[in-house]
Amino acid sequence: MGASNNKIARLFLNDAESRFKYYLSRILRCLDEMSDEGIWWRPNEASNSAGNLVLHLSGNVRQWIISGLGGVADTRERDLEFSERGPVARRELATRLRTAVNEACRVLKKLTPQSLARNYTIQGYHATGVEAVSHVYEHFAHHAGQIIYITKMRQGKDLRLTKLPALKKK
Repeated sequence: MGASNNKIARLFLNDAESRFKYYLSRILRCLDEMSDEGIWWRPNEASNSAGNLVLHLSGNVRQWIISGLGGVADTRERDLEFSERGPVARRELATRLRTAVNEACRVLKKLTPQSLARNYTIQGYHATGVEAVSHVYEHFAHHAGQIIYITKMRQGKDLRLTKLPALKKK
């Protein structure tokens, strides 16, 4: 693989890292805005609480990036992410998610163009490294939006979180 492939791979991985950190900061802000009770509020049994979504994101990042691409043993228990009803404290949730994102970013720094092109089997799905990274940051953004929405509903105020990630104005 040539220098241009290395450059493109690094641009992609740097962008993924910046997106994880962007959404992580917003999720952490939301956790700070809500009480421990509010974090576990759900409008109905068919919906998830912000706490469940944080557990789910931590598990997903670990399974797909840290384990799937990084080679660490997969110990995820996905059903527990959704069955938890609290009270896992705000600080514990924040630590779990921050740790997962930081470990994932370390894995991203080690990936090569070859590892991004390689095929993996993760959670029973077949994906290239590029597809795995893309899946996780899209998934992360999706649930971050849900957590932001829950927080705005619970707090009844604008959180002033609307800045585009990693894009610069001219």
